[in-house]
Amino acid sequence: MLSFAPVDDLLTIGEVARRSGVAASALRYYEERGLISPERTGAGHRRFRRAVIRRVAFIVFAQRIGLSLEEIGQLLAQLPADRAPDRRDWGRLSSTWTARIDERIAELERLKVGLTECIGCGCLSLDRCQLSNPGDLAARRGAGPRYLLGDRPDRAPA
Repeated sequence: MLSFAPVDDLLTIGEVARRSGVAASALRYYEERGLISPERTGAGHRRFRRAVIRRVAFIVFAQRIGLSLEEIGQLLAQLPADRAPDRRDWGRLSSTWTARIDERIAELERLKVGLTECIGCGCLSLDRCQLSNPGDLAARRGAGPRYLLGDRPDRAPA
């Protein structure tokens, strides 16, 4: 599809990569997944509207808080197709992140405090593990580092 946008509004994939800090290969992958879409010149070259830079930033940060590309695609599909999204559109999408961000902060706080303590992973390599997780009782709660995941050593196993 040929574009009628002002020349300054259209960017090459290299320009988007430089401005967004995301590799051109990742941008092509996002395109393949339907997360971003370029226009094509008569010669078939990709040209992106400048507003795609915010979409790419959204994708990067959504991934950082733990959203999958499928979830990100579902969110991006809620944006208007006939115009560049405005502050209200972006605010509506990011408001769904609050609980995810709070969970992530709690995980990072547990990680920050927990790496020098027993984390309930089952390795029993620290001297504190025998006190916090004798005989790997945490394994009854499930796989992984149970205390980093939020279980408490003093709670009775499920």
